[in-house]
This record gives sequence, structure tokens and C-alpha cells, in this order.
Amino acid sequence: MKARKIYDVSLTIQPGMLVWPGNAPVTVDTVKALSRGDSSNVSLLHIGTHTGTHVDAPRHFIPDAPGVDNISPEVLVGPTRLFHLPQVHRLDRPVLEKLDLTGVARLLLGTHNSTLLRKQEFDSSYTFLTEDGARYLAEEGIRLVGIDYLSIEEYQKPGRPAHHVLLGAGMVIIEGLDLAGVPAGDYDLLCLPLKLKDGDGAPARVFLREL
Repeated sequence: MKARKIYDVSLTIQPGMLVWPGNAPVTVDTVKALSRGDSSNVSLLHIGTHTGTHVDAPRHFIPDAPGVDNISPEVLVGPTRLFHLPQVHRLDRPVLEKLDLTGVARLLLGTHNSTLLRKQEFDSSYTFLTEDGARYLAEEGIRLVGIDYLSIEEYQKPGRPAHHVLLGAGMVIIEGLDLAGVPAGDYDLLCLPLKLKDGDGAPARVFLREL
């Protein structure tokens, strides 16, 4: 039996990595070091909850809503479908209506954003999901949606309507996926966010396994 390929679509957390404007940079400080005679190597990680590949919990935009620790594992694990839309800038209803979402509960949207993730500086021209696109996904019963930049929302969009629609519908959002080099198609998704109590979000390790 042929082994099913597994793609790691998570960004590597490291100092100097791309972060959302205004968010704290990643730092890794040495607490203990074998090289200086300590009994082990131990580091202190300083990181924001929406750094790199991460999950947005409803609490991110909805007061007193569930945190990332209350997201059902049944949503974070299971069949998913990846589409590549490299020529699209606005993921609106007309664009999404052309996709075959039959039987799809988890949707990943690959765009030109995966190339932007490799830039040292933030690029506000990233592809985003519109409010009407978000409403369409909610109407279609999508339970999880992922995209390949640090936000699924248009940069500085007043009111953050796409987030409110998605999270208000109980949908899980994965942002910061590295989908470059992963063919479009159906996969098994394994998304593992940190179990942060009442967290508004959390960094996640995300894998796609061929069916």
C-alpha cells in the first residue's frame, strides 16, 4: 500500500518572522543552556496568540464567546478540500459560488498569499474574504475555513464583518497557512491549536494528509 503523503502547512515560529502590524514580535530567550553548564536546555517563548499559523476563536471578536479551548476537536480534524485561486483578490460570493462545495465541511483557500508569507514585511494587498463571501460559506454549512495569510479579513476593514459573520456562525478560522506546493484536492486535516484557557486564538500546527 502506498504511503499517504503528509504536508506540514504550518509556518515555523522563529524570531524575525512576519507578524500582524502592531503585534508583538516573536522572541526566544535562553533560560538554561548546556553550553554554560546547566542541566538542560530551556527557552522562554514570547509570542502573540495570533502569530504565524493560528486559529481564531469566537472570543477574538465576540465578547464572552467561547475561547479556543472550547473548540470541538471534531471540527479541527477530518476531511477538507483545498482550492487554489491564485488570480483572485477578493473572495466574494460570486467567486465562491463557482467552487464545488458538495459535502464539504472544512474549506481551505489557497491564493497568491502563500508567496507573501515569505516576505519580511507585511503586505496589505493580500487576498481576503468579503462579508458576502463569509455569509455564503455560513449558508453552505462550512464549519471551518482556512486561508494563507495572517488574516482572512480585508486589511483595516471597518467593523471586521467577515470575522463577525464566520465566528458568529460558529465557524473555526485558520489563518497563516502555508499552502505553497500543496496540490488542490481533498485531504485529511489535522489542526492542533494550543489549548489556551479562554483564548481568543492560539498558534497551531496543521497537517494535510493525502486521502
